[in-house]
Amino acid sequence: PESAVGPLPRPSYYRPRHFKGRRPVPFAARPVTGLEYELLHQKLEEATAPLSRLLRDTTGYSYHNCSTRCLVYTDVAPRGLAPGERRSWVMLQRLVEGYFLHPVGVELLLDHRSLDPRRWAVQQVWFQGRYFPSVEALAQSYAAGSLQAERLPEPDAHELYSSYVPRGRFGTDTPTDVHGAKVCEPQGRRYRVQGNQVEYGGWALAFRLRSSSGLQLFDLRFDGARVAYELSVQEALAFYGGSTPSAMQTKFLDAGWAMGTLAHELAPGVDCPESATFIDAVHLYDTAGPVRFRRALCVFELPTGVPLRRHFNSDFQGSFRFYGGLEGTALVLRTTATVYNYDYIWDVLLYPNGVLEAKVHATGYIHATFYTPEGLSYGSRVQRHVLGNMHTHLVHYKVDLDVAGTANNFETLELQLENISLPWSPGERLVQPRLQRRPRRTERQAAFPLRQPLPRYLLFSSSGRRNRWGHRRSYRIQPSSHAGPVLPRGWKEEKGFAWGRYHLAVTRHHENEGRSSSIYTQHDPWDPLVDFEAFIRDDESIENQDLVAWVTVGFLHIPHSEDVPNTATPGNAVGFFLRPFNFFDEDPSMASRSPIIVRPLDPDATRLQVQRWTPASPGPCVAPEPFHYNGTYREE
Repeated sequence: PESAVGPLPRPSYYRPRHFKGRRPVPFAARPVTGLEYELLHQKLEEATAPLSRLLRDTTGYSYHNCSTRCLVYTDVAPRGLAPGERRSWVMLQRLVEGYFLHPVGVELLLDHRSLDPRRWAVQQVWFQGRYFPSVEALAQSYAAGSLQAERLPEPDAHELYSSYVPRGRFGTDTPTDVHGAKVCEPQGRRYRVQGNQVEYGGWALAFRLRSSSGLQLFDLRFDGARVAYELSVQEALAFYGGSTPSAMQTKFLDAGWAMGTLAHELAPGVDCPESATFIDAVHLYDTAGPVRFRRALCVFELPTGVPLRRHFNSDFQGSFRFYGGLEGTALVLRTTATVYNYDYIWDVLLYPNGVLEAKVHATGYIHATFYTPEGLSYGSRVQRHVLGNMHTHLVHYKVDLDVAGTANNFETLELQLENISLPWSPGERLVQPRLQRRPRRTERQAAFPLRQPLPRYLLFSSSGRRNRWGHRRSYRIQPSSHAGPVLPRGWKEEKGFAWGRYHLAVTRHHENEGRSSSIYTQHDPWDPLVDFEAFIRDDESIENQDLVAWVTVGFLHIPHSEDVPNTATPGNAVGFFLRPFNFFDEDPSMASRSPIIVRPLDPDATRLQVQRWTPASPGPCVAPEPFHYNGTYREE
């Protein structure tokens, strides 16, 4: 079982740690440690010895006693088909740069449940479309000449398709061998970072990286008023399909791989602007002592490239009455998680108007398997011997909302069409939209299945506090997602991510319902220690309560040739917005001193009044000339 040890720093006791339901943690559900991986490697070296000739002939590489031109393995999870099992399918790949895209067509099922590694054994082998009961059976079939084996071409060392080394030319021949646009802070930083505290405009919050699931924000406030107590990543899921056993069995739940510890160093100028504030993280996970991860997070102000708001007020006679605009900026808090082949980029953006955006980009290498014709039902052929397997990404967030206090209510707003008689024209009728409010009074009423459309306005409101205009102070969750179900409800592994049944579920806050997943779910999804469905099964009242929103976002990814060498970020981002809805009396970004207002002083706009509260020029790192504007649109 998992144990709690204390008190620190000089522990004198330990006691079993239980999850909700008081069940201890099954030992077979534990994450794989570095030691277990080393033992797996040793067992695979031993087990693949009979395949040495086959592997050399078909790949030019080897695994057994290898020092150069080696094969490497990728393991998948869950490790079995039922609780208590620990059987892993592994696939062999050529160890070249980007080896994820170099499967060689050998997959092995290794049973490593026993606490004695000498009893570990290979139970099945898959080779280029055929199953064998053992490595010996495969080796004998090859030696006897009864096995038709595809010989893989040698990787092109000069133009390795999995490499980042540039190849080809753009058709326009516009320059790419010079630096592109950069983020600049002409008058210095407009935010503060002190320890794990961040302040920007009206925003203030604290952050941390949890070793299991990653980014957490706490005590989120705008102008001193709390919006949320916690906003955190809970789990990231990637479920695959395929014709090879490794693809069939791949159902990744990334908290089980300690996703939070996989935030490696961010590169200035690529992962974050050079001007960003970089922050280290420290983890103690599967190591003898704390490990410092340099530049694991970054904070920077980002020009969004679109005004936060603007208006050109025409006089409809070739000139204008005024122009007003506020530049679009956001503060970005960013970290990444490289979960083996995939790279997740986790962002939280804070906007000056009280809006928060949480989103994740997916990039990195696709999870690829050896191509066979049968594989085309499950993905795309992206190289001669490589299939990109289809998969669904789902990400789960916890948003513990405290909208102007902990006593909150939840309701949905939708558009309802009404057909009314026209009061000014007897006998005529008019169809127009009308607000349809629906208070959600219990947890079941506030759980929205993925298979059904989500109401467009999801409002969390203060029970007793109103803005100047009499409206309950509210915040709105607005998802940006095209998530869909990945397994039938109740089907085997689906129990391990019951949160994936819902676009959104709103529950009453309980201390023992703090997480929707755990590091143990990956290896025992059939009987999970955290049963998210139990959070809403009791159907408690959520009226005037401390509420938690559980948000699921995701997308289907059918890999294609443009995913080589890596999946690109455009179009592969999902998340949600937290938007004020009558929380303030007006747009709170009115407190910003960054707008520009231009008013003509004569009909021809030859003399202008430019009103601004920032220096006339942003400085030479943007443009040396002061701001200028004309605004007329007369014929030449």
